[in-house]
Amino acid sequence: MLTLCLDIGGTKLAAALADPAARADSAALLVYSAKCPTPQGGDAEQVWQALAALIADAVQAAGGAIAGVGIASAGPIDLAGGTVSPINIRAWRGYPLRDKVAAMLPGVPVRLGGDGVCMAVGEHWLGAGRGAGFMLGMVVSTGVGGGLVLDGVPYDGRTGNAGHVGHVVVDPDGRACACGGRGCVETAASGPSMVRWARENGWTAPAEAGAKELANAAANGDPLAQQAFRRGTRALAAMIASVAAVCDLDLVVIGGGVAKSGDVLFAPLRAALSEYAGLRFLSALRVVPAELGGAAGLIGAARLAGL
Repeated sequence: MLTLCLDIGGTKLAAALADPAARADSAALLVYSAKCPTPQGGDAEQVWQALAALIADAVQAAGGAIAGVGIASAGPIDLAGGTVSPINIRAWRGYPLRDKVAAMLPGVPVRLGGDGVCMAVGEHWLGAGRGAGFMLGMVVSTGVGGGLVLDGVPYDGRTGNAGHVGHVVVDPDGRACACGGRGCVETAASGPSMVRWARENGWTAPAEAGAKELANAAANGDPLAQQAFRRGTRALAAMIASVAAVCDLDLVVIGGGVAKSGDVLFAPLRAALSEYAGLRFLSALRVVPAELGGAAGLIGAARLAGL
């Protein structure tokens, strides 16, 4: 029997089927996958219907033979209540996601986790985090998310929201954040935030240009684009140094769309981290690119479900 994996974010919804016979091989683990854009501007039911259609198609592809379900959802989440209130899906506030999915698959166990935790679990299991004892997994994309693996075990925290590193405050007088706070790392280091800052300071790329184009400009020597990345990576480095000091980390794995820019992101990030992470016990801290790409959350959800 197969495991159904779901990955829910503000940009896309994804469903996959994981084969337990391939649990040691990330390339073969997901035997089916499908995705669709997350409906924008609609009500809660529109978002649910889009996800329900993906679930129904996956169950049909599995011939109804589903052993368990793992859900990686953008947060905040409430593990005890099985509800989600993603910052980037405004229609879902206290949405009973676990129960809605369970109702489609009577008798099948359903496990819910934060998308950052599932990304970290996936990378720790079959990706760049294999063998790490104390790890932070991060996604730098339209937002900044994260999850922790401490002493080799995923750490959910009290409510399931441990590792929400995108909302570590790095500038007390900074911009208002969508979370309701101010000066969060996400306001400086997410792809849209870096693009916004670059435009405010004179970057004249076409209106449709985003983080990918900004990264290309930086790689080609555009000083303003490079400055935008330096500013964003300093915010990331300040956050990483703080979290590493609190959790005694040995590894940080970074994925997401912005991380695909390679050295444009990682070179200034490592340089800034060398300034902020001054404690001796952090001298061996490594920061590396993720290996599983967009499948990390789905793979982590499969692990969450018991693979």
